[in-house]
Amino acid sequence: MNSENELNHGTQRIDSIMTAWGLDNHDLVNISTEQLTHKQVQKARAGRQLTLKMMQKVARALNVAIWYKLSDEEKEAYYEYIHRDLFSYAKGYDADWADPNAPLAAKHAAE
Repeated sequence: MNSENELNHGTQRIDSIMTAWGLDNHDLVNISTEQLTHKQVQKARAGRQLTLKMMQKVARALNVAIWYKLSDEEKEAYYEYIHRDLFSYAKGYDADWADPNAPLAAKHAAE
């Protein structure tokens, strides 16, 4: 028996990461080659439980959107996000994880 509250996990880490990089839902939808929709990205950010495949699709779109903002030098240092970094209900999620891309994100958000 699934209640409505079991499927809602609250705002996810992907929301703050997208904000830090200056990205919005439209940026991910535009960059994705996998027919990602605005509604799917919004659900991901808001914490509506997604399937593993959907979490991975959103993570790929996020990485590509960020990748295009980086210089060649920055690409060498970039840590590619995986679904467990972005969603609190993903297997292997670590609540104490610190974003290794935070310095890069701060630099690009200021631009």
